[in-house]
Amino acid sequence: MAKRFVISGGGTGGHIFPAISIAQAIQQELPEAEFYFVGALGKMEMEKVPAAGFPILGLPIRGFNRSQPLKNLGLPWALLKSVWKANRFLANWKPDAAIGVGGFASGALGIAAIQRQIPLFLQEQNAFAGKTNSWLGKFAVRIFVAHPNMDRFFPAPKIERAGNPVRSVFETEGPPRHTCLSHFGLESNKPTLLITGGSLGAGAINAAVATPLQTWTQKGYQVIWQTGERQFDTYKHLNARGSIWISAFIPDMQIAYSAADVVLSRAGAMAIAELLAVKKPAILVPLPSAAEDHQTHNAKSLADQGAAIHLKESLLNDKLNETVEQLLSNESARDAIREKLSALHQAGSAQKIAQSILKHLFQ
Repeated sequence: MAKRFVISGGGTGGHIFPAISIAQAIQQELPEAEFYFVGALGKMEMEKVPAAGFPILGLPIRGFNRSQPLKNLGLPWALLKSVWKANRFLANWKPDAAIGVGGFASGALGIAAIQRQIPLFLQEQNAFAGKTNSWLGKFAVRIFVAHPNMDRFFPAPKIERAGNPVRSVFETEGPPRHTCLSHFGLESNKPTLLITGGSLGAGAINAAVATPLQTWTQKGYQVIWQTGERQFDTYKHLNARGSIWISAFIPDMQIAYSAADVVLSRAGAMAIAELLAVKKPAILVPLPSAAEDHQTHNAKSLADQGAAIHLKESLLNDKLNETVEQLLSNESARDAIREKLSALHQAGSAQKIAQSILKHLFQ
């Protein structure tokens, strides 16, 4: 009988894409394997997972609402209902293993898997594990992590440092730099800064960038700037042919990374995993409101190893211009960071995780 795997990861692309990558890696190792995903109703996984070719079960689970506390009164009921629904599904579908990759639904699936005595595997992308994963880790068979010193959160014998899975396109060499710069209408001989706050954009980064933008271009730098959908109209007038390329969204990030010398980015787990894979020096500006302040821990983890520059959001206005110029004007500093990134990057993370899971199931 074919092995069955139930996988939960969602809420953001930082959970969804690693979950899909792990499923695809298991599929490569075990073509007859069957998969079912579990997600949160109304979240992006309900579209992204079926688009990748996998069925998904939606749970009524939701996260804590910090801005409207009264909406949290129904959270305990939503959790109980989600665990019950996940439990019913596991009883009927009878998977051989459950894999939790983070997100609201991952906790409900993990609890149900523990109750059903189904082997539970976890993948923690961040340098600071959330409370749910920390608790589930006590019962997990194996916990795959991307950062050092994760025995602060999980039992050391269960930890396997496998890196963060990224989309396969980032594991391959991108097009030549001059071709990528030409795609954006930029010159091939100028230092280039890529600014990205994700598909939604990062308001604080955008606001801070607008001030020194003209200074950078006057000094011979050029900019690729993804503003996010919500703020594109605010900044699109700053577009300057041949030196500043501005868009709401960049569909092919491999081309953008290949064109850039330095990246200005938030410090989500997925962003960092991609930066490691493409080996791009970055200035990381963590989102202060991220759960458990995990983006700050992510940025510090890389910065402490000499593989990135950590810049607090509160220092953006005072330090951004100076920090960008120091890195864009100093090729040896960029080379040193690239060397650290090369040493830290673990290629084939999804394959390592898949092989470890299958080894446990077949031993």
